[in-house]
Amino acid sequence: MSTIATLDELRGCYPQPLERSLRKSLPKLDAHMRRFIGLSPFLCLGTSGTGGADVTPRGDSPGFVHVLDDQTLLIPDWPGNNRLDSLTNVVTNANVGLLFLIPGVNETLRVNGVAEVIMEPALLERWTVNGKHPRSAMRVTVREAYLHCAKALMRSKLWNDDYRVERTELPTYAQMLKDQGVTTQSIEELQASIDDSYATRLY
Repeated sequence: MSTIATLDELRGCYPQPLERSLRKSLPKLDAHMRRFIGLSPFLCLGTSGTGGADVTPRGDSPGFVHVLDDQTLLIPDWPGNNRLDSLTNVVTNANVGLLFLIPGVNETLRVNGVAEVIMEPALLERWTVNGKHPRSAMRVTVREAYLHCAKALMRSKLWNDDYRVERTELPTYAQMLKDQGVTTQSIEELQASIDDSYATRLY
């Protein structure tokens, strides 16, 4: 297997990027990007810390990521597994990458910047669901933002039913966790705990 060892070797294996691919990178959000974020119910958050890189999903109703201005975003941290992987990484390495998706739209929005974990009550009160607020939020200062072309989502047919599978094609989440040996609970007990979490601790 041939492994690329230098940047020159890597660049030599690919054509030069189109001029528009270079020029589309902006140092702040424009009106189109702000609109994209406002319509997006889902993003992937990339972070990196002492243990390496990590990507995690974040989702809620469209516009759950608030745009304060053309260089500042707020992302709520609703209840999860409390591992705090992303938040821990941000505390040790503030660099983050965001990928916003909109169902039915094949283009995506990439945002790179620096983040900090905030606990300011006045900001956390921006999100209220059933009287609940997120425990913290991530404030991202945008360094680079650009719209990404549709090729990956077109190839994956993500919004079509071509590759959609029945949920029965995979074991239940509880069964997979049990098979991995992460719990001594029975599958029934574990599934009941998961169902309760989904029903009562989504927010």
